[in-house]
Amino acid sequence: MDNNIDKIMLCFFFIFGFLSKSVLSEIHANTPPRGWNSYDSFCWTISEEEFLHNAHLISEKLHAHGYEYAVVDYLWYRKLVPGAYVDSLGFDVIDEWGRVIPDPGRWPSSKGGKGFSEVAKKVHDMGLKFGFHVMRGISTQAVNANTPILDVTTGKAYVESGKVWHAKDIGIKERACGWMKNGFMSVDTSLGAGRAFLRSLYHQYADWGVDFLKHDCVFGDDFEPEEIKVVSGVLKGLNRPIVYSLSPGTSATPAMAKQIAPFVNMYRVTGDDWDNWGDVAAHFDVSRNFATSGMIGNNGLLGNSWPDLDMLPLGWLTDPGVNVGPHRNSSLTLDEQKTQMTLWSMARSPLMFGGDMRNLDDMTYKLITNPTILEINAFSSNNKEFPYITGTTHQSLEQDLKFQTRNLKEVGESEKLVLGISSCHDPEAKGWFLQTDDTNAEQVCWRWGAKSKKLEPFCLYKSEPTLQSDEDVNHNEKYQGKLHLHARNREGFCFDTSSKRRLTSKEHKRASFLPCRPDANQMWELSYNGTLVNSYSGSCASIKAMKATSPGGVRSWIATGKKGEVYLAYFNMNPARTVISTTVSNLSKAFPNINFGSCSCKEVWSGKDYGSLRHSLSASVDSHGCALFILTC
Repeated sequence: MDNNIDKIMLCFFFIFGFLSKSVLSEIHANTPPRGWNSYDSFCWTISEEEFLHNAHLISEKLHAHGYEYAVVDYLWYRKLVPGAYVDSLGFDVIDEWGRVIPDPGRWPSSKGGKGFSEVAKKVHDMGLKFGFHVMRGISTQAVNANTPILDVTTGKAYVESGKVWHAKDIGIKERACGWMKNGFMSVDTSLGAGRAFLRSLYHQYADWGVDFLKHDCVFGDDFEPEEIKVVSGVLKGLNRPIVYSLSPGTSATPAMAKQIAPFVNMYRVTGDDWDNWGDVAAHFDVSRNFATSGMIGNNGLLGNSWPDLDMLPLGWLTDPGVNVGPHRNSSLTLDEQKTQMTLWSMARSPLMFGGDMRNLDDMTYKLITNPTILEINAFSSNNKEFPYITGTTHQSLEQDLKFQTRNLKEVGESEKLVLGISSCHDPEAKGWFLQTDDTNAEQVCWRWGAKSKKLEPFCLYKSEPTLQSDEDVNHNEKYQGKLHLHARNREGFCFDTSSKRRLTSKEHKRASFLPCRPDANQMWELSYNGTLVNSYSGSCASIKAMKATSPGGVRSWIATGKKGEVYLAYFNMNPARTVISTTVSNLSKAFPNINFGSCSCKEVWSGKDYGSLRHSLSASVDSHGCALFILTC
């Protein structure tokens, strides 16, 4: 009798566990995840005290609005000492099994092998969930140290076929991370030892209490589908739900995303987004493509998966790639910020705020907690670009010539030549050569094509960094044969790969000249085939002819709400106020089953009541601004 009761109870618990897991699979990342990430305001140098202070403020001010994840971005394991930077080597803290662990100098609670356990507990006690950034594969430092691999099933070194396996057996040096070549490389997932190493990583993270993992350098240009699938399998088998996020997504395509969407919960579809209009504008085509491909809210790991347009660089920020704390407000205008929030909402991107919570101003707070924006982001459906609009502006072409980056030289009346960064496979990346000027100063110059022989070569000047310490000498030896480059009148400001940002798909990033630093992103190598290759990104410098107009035109998105309402957003990409319009008949093309002639209309940002729709809906929208309508039919 007792045995029968035991069997019945065992079946009950088995069924209950199965149903619990089924319920979990239905609700995990059911809506786009929402939270805070440290990168935009701290780069990689954030400390435990700074992070917990921000987490406390998230709990106090944003948690009620659905912001639940507090995420530490990259290099939490790197010592904050002279010589340590994004692509430095030998400054990471690793354990005996070659796994990175928090730098105790910045994360004192990690001492004694505790990792992030204490930080995670404090975050959980605030009612939040804890996350952090991880890199692909295994660290170069672990491979150089040839550490043994942990077998989590035995708690000892991994043994297969009588052999004790080590880091050098699984690391693939030929597949180093493209934007952090000295930092990390892929592991051979075809080997049992390679899979065992990944298991040891993610079991450790789960033991620390993590709820969100941002996995970098495995998607887009650095696509590693097998590692993604192995990691996903490990996470699926753990006893705690963990949101699995991929980053950065440079050159990501819907076809690529379809391969991995079922294994993850969110995945970046752009390069790094920063606070300039060009970055915001670049997201319109990308978000349209993923919506058209039906990728919004697809099945994912234990729930759903979401195309991710990147963090929101609003509020109090640091500069891209600067290893110091926050020091400036977002450079986006209020209209541009509303446009970004509206697009992210209509495209149902995860909302990860990037500003320092300790300096959260009232305007930014109201923007990121706008109830309509959050409602659309979480619960709208049928989200798509709406092409049936017109825009009218009286601004002349001459007024349109507003560039956000340096213009090098005019070609005719309708084009300008712009120095920027592109793929090294781009034919326009080939054309650099070395020469000396009249004073024998060495230059790296761009040779124009046959159509532009009349133009003098455009040249950048070589400069040698001033050596002040042994550290500088070591750095110079490391980059021997590579160049610092500056424009004729910009000595002290070096050609930079736009500060740690990877290229957005099909985008030509324009150049920036930043104060010279011993960073890989300012080191260039002139190759035999005429390309000028950057040591940080692996991308190449190029010059392209671009039309002498800023990105213009008008765009629109449409979606339905859970109560039957329709959301319609107008976006003005022009540098002048524009009247944007559509008709009731055009609205019916998007949703034929809705009688738009019976709708009442209200605009969200202004609060203006437009009354009942009759034949058309028009709004005068400021430059780079938007209008967001709620149509109640």
